[in-house]
Amino acid sequence: MGAKLVVDGKEIPMNDFVAEFLSGSVAGAVTTLHGVGAEWKKIELKIER
Repeated sequence: MGAKLVVDGKEIPMNDFVAEFLSGSVAGAVTTLHGVGAEWKKIELKIER
């Protein structure tokens, strides 16, 4: 798994630990939701304020 963080159009570099932590946390939370299969291919998360 991997993660890419883009804030206001600028890619923010992350070290391997942070990228794995972020991708694992989001994947773990999403796969517990009803209707999301264990064999998902791609998760996209967009947060706006």
